[in-house]
Parts: sequence; structure tokens; C-alpha cells
Amino acid sequence: MAFQKAVKGTALIGGGAIATVFGLSQFSQHRNKHGALVQVQAAEAVPARKEQLPTREQQLQALQSGEFDVLVIGGGATGCGCALDAATRGLKTALLERDDFSSGTSSRSTKLIHGGVRYLQKAIMKLDFEQYRMVKEALEERAHLLQSAPHLSDALPIMLPIYKWWQLPYYWIGIKLYDLVAGSQCLKSSYVLTKSRALELFPMLRRDRLVGAIVYYDGQHNDARMNLAIALTAARYGAATANYTEVRHLLKSSDTGRVCGVRCRDVLTGKEFDVRAKCVINATGPFTDSVRKMDDQEVPNICQPSAGVHIVMPGYYSPDNMGLLDPDTSDGRVIFFLPWEKMTIAGTTDSPTDVTAHPIPTEEDINFILCEVRNYLGPDVEVRRGDVLAAWSGIRPLVTNPDSKDTQSLSRNHVVTISDSGLITIAGGKWTTYRAMARDTIDAAVREHSLQAGSCQTKGLQLEGAKDWTPTLYIRLVQDYGLESEVAQHLASTYGDKAFEVAKIAQVTGKRWPIVGKRLVSEFPYIEAEVVYGVKEYARTAVDIISRRTRLAFLNVQAADEALPRIVDIMAKELNWSEQRKKEELETAKTFLYYEMGYKVKTDQLTDSSEISLVPSDIERYKKRFRMFDKDKKGFITILDVQRVLQVSCPCP
Repeated sequence: MAFQKAVKGTALIGGGAIATVFGLSQFSQHRNKHGALVQVQAAEAVPARKEQLPTREQQLQALQSGEFDVLVIGGGATGCGCALDAATRGLKTALLERDDFSSGTSSRSTKLIHGGVRYLQKAIMKLDFEQYRMVKEALEERAHLLQSAPHLSDALPIMLPIYKWWQLPYYWIGIKLYDLVAGSQCLKSSYVLTKSRALELFPMLRRDRLVGAIVYYDGQHNDARMNLAIALTAARYGAATANYTEVRHLLKSSDTGRVCGVRCRDVLTGKEFDVRAKCVINATGPFTDSVRKMDDQEVPNICQPSAGVHIVMPGYYSPDNMGLLDPDTSDGRVIFFLPWEKMTIAGTTDSPTDVTAHPIPTEEDINFILCEVRNYLGPDVEVRRGDVLAAWSGIRPLVTNPDSKDTQSLSRNHVVTISDSGLITIAGGKWTTYRAMARDTIDAAVREHSLQAGSCQTKGLQLEGAKDWTPTLYIRLVQDYGLESEVAQHLASTYGDKAFEVAKIAQVTGKRWPIVGKRLVSEFPYIEAEVVYGVKEYARTAVDIISRRTRLAFLNVQAADEALPRIVDIMAKELNWSEQRKKEELETAKTFLYYEMGYKVKTDQLTDSSEISLVPSDIERYKKRFRMFDKDKKGFITILDVQRVLQVSCPCP
């Protein structure tokens, strides 16, 4: 009865707030309506899509042939989005990435496609229309991303547990406003759960003091594969894209002083060459300022990097299809606890950091996340440090707007700036809004450099693998090729309609079943054929395979380490590596796993000199176990004590 009264009271309290946001939503929709119609009408002008993906060598040759309209520096989600936007407008486009596509922040996200519930809360509390617009745009882009690559993304219900009665109306209003702002793009309507129903759907939850829960929907995706799909789609529309191609410095016209290209170097061969372009775009995320300083050494920094750490734990820590949001952690940050790739991902932290190409997760951040997880899970679920299978740190490129009077305030939205020499910089923003960021950037490029191009064509554009994908595509893979069902589902959800190309090159197992598809490691559905196909998708190092063409490194560092020798052997055959190169690749990949994917902090737990951090509940649990062995209260345990306990628990016949 009390629960029903609370819900009814909540509806009354939220009426005014909902009416206010409804008005804002209608105004925003009216303002965007004309632009949407223009984009739909212009969709017929998209250039032809190549059936055959160019090789990396062909792309490098293309980069050295003539002047480009647009040259993008940076192969993350935003940079690849810019290349795709420009190419689909008919502009001659190039993209350079000094590492691999999605090697930075774009592969180290929370894996959510979301508008930002907490940003909407701030927009309402502070009457901040700009922040409201950011959320509104992100929710629109969320819908686009789910439609453009349905094989890589899906809607995910996320539970917000309620432990105090007064929180129910507060959070219910906020979540309902989130639905309302999404409008027709709302994935599914949010709803309220009783305590018993919440525990039924999320049985790992802490039961004591639980009042109920609210469930809302956001999107989830495979971030690195999504980034790669954008890059591959751009290449199919004619963009000359090259990974492992580092920009050394900008080229400027001797007559006008305007940026007219870059000097770059093929990282794999050491060869240097020039790429000429009418417009150069800086889309380098956390490295934004380093490229801006190539243009002008005196320009002030606008990027304020923030490190976010995530951990991966076994799948049994969460239900298969229900996430969890902790909106109020001990230090005010937000923690997500989500099922992902049949594992559980938890994060993120938010702390200032230095810009680096190789961010490393710290034990302090990992323990913070574990402590927050313990607060929400029941006492019968033992949250163990040893269950952290992988951990990583990603750098968020928060920015200050150099054109704003208040240069100290950080912008959660994206910022497009143009230097005196014509260098265009796109910075800030979030994964979900990559397409809108790219649209605004190319619009600015067309205006600034008087490029001959129409309006944005990417709204509704399907990405690599999406065209002929269906939810039941995996069944054909099982029936036509003899793949295991789990492997077939993985291939379909990773490559979409391109999964058949992977299946065609899968090796025969020599078993009755499965007929084809040798796994790299037994507990994950990744197969050897994916390594071969990954090379066709521009993978050039073992790290590319374990972290971005597959997600092994992000799911289990030990499994990735076990798969490395076989991966290196397959790549060596495809790329004609020498024995020395094979050793170097193996060592580089192991170093990557050790430092950047949490292997070091995991192994440090086993050393004598490591500091052990235990919460009170852990201490009591270990004391109880010790006393079980030390029946005589000696203060230490002998071999005889261990034998006695084992005999009692497992008596011999």
C-alpha cells in the first residue's frame, strides 16, 4: 500500500516538471524539423559504395595521389565519423591515424549509447538549456546509432535500485523526463518495480532496506567494432584511410600561411611522404592540443583530460540482460554495472590525468569500483579482487571553449574551432554523438574552405555489416557452414552480413561437430579465421587483434595471453613476418596486457611486497576461515590442521 501511494504521489509531483520539459522538447523538435527534411531529401546523392575493400597498401598509394578536399587526423569515432561524412558528400577524403583505428578512448568506453541521465538532472536543476540540448541531441543520435548498426548495438534495461522512500518520486520524475525528452526516439518506456520484482530480475542485489527499483532503457554497443565499422564504411565510400600513419608536422602555404596538408610517416616502414589537402581537420581526442600546437606554438590548451577506469568481472555478477546504475557513490561519481559480451563491466572513475597514449589502470581505482559494487550486491555475493579479469583506463577529452568568455568552464558538449590558418579542430563531445559532431565539423569545413559539397548524408546511413543482417542470420551460419551456435552468434553480432566472409575461410576442425571454426581459446567464441579476416580489416599488430578485432584483452587478459602465440603465428603467415618480428610482436602484446589491461595490478596482488586492502567484511570472513583450521587457537595453521579439515569435509570411503 505504501509503495502504491508513493507512486501516485510521484505522478502528481512530477506533473509540472514534465510539462516544462515537454515544452522544451516541442520547441527543439520544431527547430530541428526542417533540417531533418533536408537531410532525407538529399539522401539520393550519396556516392556509390565499393564492394571490394581496398588494402592498406592501396590506401597508402591513394594518399600520395593528388590533393584532397578534406584530410582528417585521428582514427577514433569522431575522426572516422568526419571521414565518412565528408566522403558521403562527395568530397575527396583522407584519414590518418598514428596507431590503430579506435586504439584510444573510443575502445575504452563504458560501452553505453546514452543521452546522459545525470546531464538532464543538471539541466533541469540549473535551468541550463544548452545542457538540455546536449541531452536531446544525444538521445536522437542514440536512436540513429542503434539503427545504423543493429548487429553491433541493442537496447539495454538498466535498474536504479531505491533504498529510501523519498528517492522514489525524485528518481521517477527524472527517468520519466528522460523518456519524454527522447520523444518518439524513446527505446522503451521506463517503469517502477516492487522490491520482490526487483530481486527477481536482479537477484544479486542487496535486500536489506531495498524499497523498490526503477528500470529505464539506454543503448549498448561493441565500441571498438563500431568505430572500425565507421572507418570501413568510409573506406568503401572512397575515403583513403590509413592506420599506423603518423603526422609529423603541418604543411602551410608559403603565399597565404594557410594549412595545406601534412608531412606524415608510415610507422610500419618508416617511409615519410606529404599529403596535400584544402582542409585539415584535427580530431585527435585527448591529443587535440598537440596538433593545435603544430599550427601555433602559442595557442593555449583547451583539453583537460580525465581518466576513467573500468573493470571486467565474470558474467555471474549480473543478470544476462539487466544493468545497474549507482547514481550516488561514496564520492559523488556515477557507477554503471552492466552485462557485456557475457561478462560484467563495472565503471567508471573520473580523475584528472596527464595525456598519454598508454593509460594504465591503478589499483586504487580498481578497489574503489569494487567497494562500490559491494555496497549494492548482497552479502551472499562475495566480491573478490581475484575476479577482476581485465581493467583499463580511458582518457576523456573534456574541453574548454576557446571562443567562450568563461574559459574556465568545461564543456560537456563538443566544440568546433577554426584557427587563423584554417585548421579545423573538433573536440569534446561523447561517443553517442559522433555523427552529429562529424556533421558540424564538415559543415564548418565546407563554409570555411568553400568546398563544393551538399548537406550531411549520414542520417540513416547503414554501417559495415548492417545491410543484410537479421537477428536470425546466425542460424544460416550454423546450417550452411557447420559452426557452433555460440560462435555463429558471435560472428553475426560482430561482423553482421560480413560474417559469411569469415565463415568461408574458417578452418575444418576434424571433429564431428563443429565442422569448421577452430577457437583461439576454449572459453570464448573467437576463432582463428577472425585473425585472417582482421588483417583484411587493416589489423597490423597482435594488439590490434586481441583488443579491437576481437575483444579478448578487454574480457580476460589471461585468455588473451594464452591466445597470443597462435595469433602471432597466423599473422606472421599473412603478413610475411620474420622470426624476429614475431618475437617483437609477442613481447609488445604481452607488455600491452601487463600494463594497459590490468595484468600488472592483478599479478602485483600475488607478490609479498604488495599492500593488501581489505574491507571489514573481508577481514571477518577470513578470520572465520582461519578459526575453522585453527581449532586449538594456536594462532597459526599446520599441515595437520589442513589435513584434519579436509578429512572432515571430504571423508575417504
